[in-house]
Amino acid sequence: MDDSTRRRQQRRNQPSSSTSSTAPTRFRSQKFSTNPTKTTQSSNFVPRSNTTTGTTRDSTRNPAHIPNWKSEANTATNKHEEETEAREDVGSIIGTCPFMCPEGERAQRERLRDLAVFERLSGDPRKTSPALAVKKFCRTISLKYVQSSDVRPLAVLEDTLNYLLNLLDSSEHPFEVIHDFIFDRTRSIRQDLSMQNIVNERAIHMYEKMVKFHVVSHQRLRSCSSSSISSLQYLNLEQLTKTLTSLYIMYEASHDNNSVYENEAQFRSFYVLLHLDSKNQQTESLSLWFRRVPSTIMKAKEMCFARQVLRLHRMGNYKRFLYTVSSEASYLQYCIIEPYVNEVRALAISYINNCCYKVHPYPLEQLSKLLMMKELDVESLCHSCGLETLTDNGENKSLPMKQTTFSFPKGSLQSYKLIGLQQ
Repeated sequence: MDDSTRRRQQRRNQPSSSTSSTAPTRFRSQKFSTNPTKTTQSSNFVPRSNTTTGTTRDSTRNPAHIPNWKSEANTATNKHEEETEAREDVGSIIGTCPFMCPEGERAQRERLRDLAVFERLSGDPRKTSPALAVKKFCRTISLKYVQSSDVRPLAVLEDTLNYLLNLLDSSEHPFEVIHDFIFDRTRSIRQDLSMQNIVNERAIHMYEKMVKFHVVSHQRLRSCSSSSISSLQYLNLEQLTKTLTSLYIMYEASHDNNSVYENEAQFRSFYVLLHLDSKNQQTESLSLWFRRVPSTIMKAKEMCFARQVLRLHRMGNYKRFLYTVSSEASYLQYCIIEPYVNEVRALAISYINNCCYKVHPYPLEQLSKLLMMKELDVESLCHSCGLETLTDNGENKSLPMKQTTFSFPKGSLQSYKLIGLQQ
């Protein structure tokens, strides 16, 4: 066999370049055509979204396990389980602190000189006593680290609340100072009640007392002259709403055989009266709220009064509004209504100024009877609205009509007495 024949035979036996390249290509395609999710099963891989929504305790311990995505039903179930566990954790706490303030907190606040004027022993900002110190409200608190010795039982909380409310009669300090102290310490009382999951008649009575404190403060803060009074009023109203919400939940949880509590109708009416604020009217939410109120409460005179006052206020019927408030409002109800009484009076003056004849000034004596206030107060209110008054030769004062300088007073109006108020 010559050399040329031998070379041709070797070329026939040698695999072609296309064949040699196909085999490894086919191998790579088989390797990468498998399910990509299987390649993620490394020991270090955990999907980011699953770490927050889809992992369970077992799967967290096993990093090679990839859990399935949660459905909405599973999410709702787990959320319910978490809430149940949270309630069980809260219910497992039973306070054992025998003092108004735990010993550890009392000692720490002495070192830090963090004592309110009511807690200082002989005026010393570094010393206090168990009879003076009251536990402060803690904004951030973890139930995992709460000790029973730091939580006050129900009997101690009742005594603490009575001690705080007695300070309202103190004349040694301005009311805003007293309010600031009681404001914080009552929040701490509600916090201890919540951590122990206490829902009974005694707790409801305590919540009613705390609501009364915020309602009375709603009125008394308006007469204070502190520069920070507006923020105090806002915070007080905010806590009043929150305390009422908690009280209503306790009412609903404690109802038995369609029975209601003695003062429930009055405390329910507060929520309706808070809607007198024209800046924060929530008609739809109030309508939904009415559906959850027991029928016996809806028919009670306190609730009927609150609904009628709200309706008259929105209609602008100032005459019936003032008469209804003066004849039927309780003391606590009037504490909420009072700021809006002067708003209605200013609205009435605007009606009279625009509608009456210009050639016939309106006598202030008659206007005082209509607005149920003293004549001097009527004159002061007219001036606050930018209107002028006249005095004739007989010393009779009157309000000229069609004045173009009328404007609703900015800020809070002076508090004028409502003549005929029955409380």
